[in-house]
Amino acid sequence: MTLLQIVLLALVQGAAELLPVSSSAHVILAEKWMGLDPSSPQMTFLLVMLHTGTMFAVIAYFWAAWRRAFFSSWAAFRDTAARIALSTAATGVIGFGILQALKHSLTQGSSSFEIESLFGNTQLIAAALVAAGLLILVSSRASTRASGDLNLRRAAWIGAVQGLCLPFRGFSRSGATISAGMLLGVGRRQAEEFSFLLAVVLTPPVIVREGWRLMKAQALSGSADATGLLFLPGIEGMAFSFVAGLLALRWLSRWLEAGRWYLFGLYCLAASAIVWTFGS
Repeated sequence: MTLLQIVLLALVQGAAELLPVSSSAHVILAEKWMGLDPSSPQMTFLLVMLHTGTMFAVIAYFWAAWRRAFFSSWAAFRDTAARIALSTAATGVIGFGILQALKHSLTQGSSSFEIESLFGNTQLIAAALVAAGLLILVSSRASTRASGDLNLRRAAWIGAVQGLCLPFRGFSRSGATISAGMLLGVGRRQAEEFSFLLAVVLTPPVIVREGWRLMKAQALSGSADATGLLFLPGIEGMAFSFVAGLLALRWLSRWLEAGRWYLFGLYCLAASAIVWTFGS
């Protein structure tokens, strides 16, 4: 993999990750068009490292707002921690349930099944983009009635929707969770802040998993290359995606507050048609 390929993938990731248009779908398609294998351990680990760069962009962008809204007092921190814990637990239950269902339906429960094997399936990506686009369009009509209240029940539902996104590339995590929050009556800004707070919690364990998957594949291949060299592309990509992510966040916040959320839904539907037609 060349430095130019890494830079291009990082820019695509950084621009799309923090917009509700599924960065994973865009990066996977870019990988396929570059002749790379999206389901390989090296590519899935690179994708996670690109997510890491945008995670740091999220922290830098939202830190002041989070400190005011969620960490201003012990009571606020306690309530936020409870919402995050419940939401993340719901994500785990739903995500694990879907993974097991896919394992049994596709491979009769084979222990060797990995969800990454589906990441290159452009038909699944196209279908997921349609689902995300429709959800965004529906939520954009309900956002004007949002009250801004984020209680435990609503946090659990947002986490459950996040769990639906995890196995399917194309089903935008940010788009789905922000939309779910608005449909549940949460204010647009609070839904955005909570969605990306959940992303910061979710990303580290995914990085650990993909790092382990990469090292296991390296050991099985018998390659003499130093494992550290395989991490270098991810580190480079992470730096570029951080910068692109900061710029994308400014775009997202402006459009969300200006009532242009629906445009992201239209984009997802158009992208689905393109993926279906040209993705194979």
